[in-house]
Amino acid sequence: MKKILSIMACGAILASSASADFTRVEAGAGAWMQSSKGTASYTDAGANGSYISNEKDSTQPYVWMLIKHPIPILPNLRLEYTSVKDDGAATGKFKDFNIGVATTTLSYDIKQYDIIPYYNILDNTAWITLDLGVDIKILDASYRAAPSGAFTGYSDSAMLAVPLLYARARVQIPSTNIGIESDIKYLTTGNSTVYDFRAKVDYMLDFVPVVQPAVEIGYRTQKIDIDESGVDVKANIEFSGFYAGMMVRF
Repeated sequence: MKKILSIMACGAILASSASADFTRVEAGAGAWMQSSKGTASYTDAGANGSYISNEKDSTQPYVWMLIKHPIPILPNLRLEYTSVKDDGAATGKFKDFNIGVATTTLSYDIKQYDIIPYYNILDNTAWITLDLGVDIKILDASYRAAPSGAFTGYSDSAMLAVPLLYARARVQIPSTNIGIESDIKYLTTGNSTVYDFRAKVDYMLDFVPVVQPAVEIGYRTQKIDIDESGVDVKANIEFSGFYAGMMVRF
């Protein structure tokens, strides 16, 4: 949690150096009730590793912050954190370990840090907000294959950054405190596609004059579909489910 808060704080400091006069700051936190499914395989130099998800449910925290400033030339900033977890049955030979003929449990945890510079195309114009930008999704992944038979087990971690296109649309229903919003982070190349999509409804509690609290309820789905010739890893993995949390506007 300290790492998450540090990233959020650094983002706020960077944005404040660009402009000391914020137009808007929003932040939220909650829980994502995710269901997993999918398969993955590894084939290279005789390797034949395979993975099948156990399709279990898991609840993971999320945090986000949106900072909008009044300087048109500079992009605004959105920061996000969440994680996905899964476990399933693995067998065969992978790049760094060989399970052999046995079947064992492979579990992984991917922490996600999204850094999103964006431009505000519409700002509550006719009750519509539209943002466009790019997302640098930093994936901090760790995985573990449990011991089974002659296989003594294996664990490792890796970090990589994935660039995605970003779009967000919001409609504020007139004469109410209700907002409807969706956003998508998306990349496709060849036969492979990665996306992270959300849709939500939020309700602002307007009894506080300066800090406006709100509740949000939505649905989120992430998909990783890698199917390229000449690539040793193929995967079709999805996490989806409802989420709920609290947010504040300054």
